[in-house]
Amino acid sequence: MRRWFYFAAMVAGTLLPLSQFLPWLSEHGLDIPLFFAELFANRIGGFFGWDVIISAIVLVPFILLEGKRLGMQRLWMPIAGTCLVGVSCGLPMFLYLREARLESMKGIAVDKVV
Repeated sequence: MRRWFYFAAMVAGTLLPLSQFLPWLSEHGLDIPLFFAELFANRIGGFFGWDVIISAIVLVPFILLEGKRLGMQRLWMPIAGTCLVGVSCGLPMFLYLREARLESMKGIAVDKVV
């Protein structure tokens, strides 16, 4: 049940941000200075921009460390999702993969995993 919630969150966390970014990209091209100028154009944008940047910086090592601890594979996928879309894609993708891994580990000594 949780795994499918994470999957739905990953789909929403991919489609909703891209619904805003792709039209902007189509209009302006990959203009990185303009992207950051518009992202930090006011304090509210800056608030959300820094929130997502810091979250992504924390998420990548978490994915690597927790993924290694659980013996997960394909850790590149949530890292790529975080870098290409954002935390709204990468975090639920990692949680989906993590839940699948935990389900596959049922019967293995839980105290060593958790």
